Amino acid sequence: MVERRPLFHAGLSVSQLALGTMTFGEQTSEAASHAQLDWATEHDINLIDTAEMYPVPARAETAMRSEAIVGNWLAKPGNRRRVVLATKVAGPGRREWIRGGATSLTRANIVAACEGSLQRLRTDHIDLYQIHWPDRNVAAFGTWRFDSGRERESVPIVEQVAAMQTLITEGKIGGYGLSNESAWGATMFCRVAEQLGAAKPASIQNPYCLLNRSFEGDLAEVSYREQLPLLAYSPLAGGMLTGKYLGGALPTGSRFQRFGEQVGGRYQRPLARVATEEYAALARRHGLHLLDLALAFAATRWFVASVIVGATTLNQLIAAERAYRARLSPELLVELDAIGNRYLHPGA
Repeated sequence: MVERRPLFHAGLSVSQLALGTMTFGEQTSEAASHAQLDWATEHDINLIDTAEMYPVPARAETAMRSEAIVGNWLAKPGNRRRVVLATKVAGPGRREWIRGGATSLTRANIVAACEGSLQRLRTDHIDLYQIHWPDRNVAAFGTWRFDSGRERESVPIVEQVAAMQTLITEGKIGGYGLSNESAWGATMFCRVAEQLGAAKPASIQNPYCLLNRSFEGDLAEVSYREQLPLLAYSPLAGGMLTGKYLGGALPTGSRFQRFGEQVGGRYQRPLARVATEEYAALARRHGLHLLDLALAFAATRWFVASVIVGATTLNQLIAAERAYRARLSPELLVELDAIGNRYLHPGA
């Protein structure tokens, strides 16, 4: 049985391991995607995470394909009630071909994006509707320095919260979440929601793994004080922490071989590779695989509600489900922290 954890402000209970769908429609065919969805739900994984932008790498030719693939599976008898369905509305400035370029997070654009996702997902409600990245200038996606010189006009948070509350009131979403958000932004969403008498965000989906533990700082405090649990994405650092790239290997057909730095470029930095080699050696000394170490570590952090794994193949998903159950001894955790302190967030 996969453990369930609460998303307090949405009244949801999600599996500790989640199925991400960013490979669906690019690396993974529709039939293979449906096989993953079948297996996941048969093995107590109930959180399915997608986005209007998916698959990744994002491009105009494939945008929204992942949602359509998930929607075709949800339309099969009995499937919709088996899952907690999460998707995301894209923000501005990165994918201007989404929704004809209407990507600023205005109330009208959020509502329109939700309607589009509902149609592609072939359902009348989304359990968790997430803002994929902030409307305002923010450090994200491998950039950790805030640059005030990039400041621009942005949609006020109050308008975004009001849009989400409208969708909740209309029964189109059960709750909403944030993604790629900062501590300041997460706190402001919570304060604005309180001021409006609206629902607070129920989750925050940010990167978190052995190569990027930056969430453990200010964001962990926000998570604790605001009951805002983390949905950890990239727990395997784009595949780096599976061990398949050890020693400089670049397997044919792998994500890094196919897409280079388009996908997971931050995890291919020299220091990230050095840290990965040390984590792999540590895992071996304790009779574990690097995959076990990475997933069990992420899944057992107190602020994590669910760890999102995006698999290309069913066998990878099966291996991930087995790996996250590994037990990490107190001694191992001490050694793990020592490596993390030597190589502080090399994939941030």
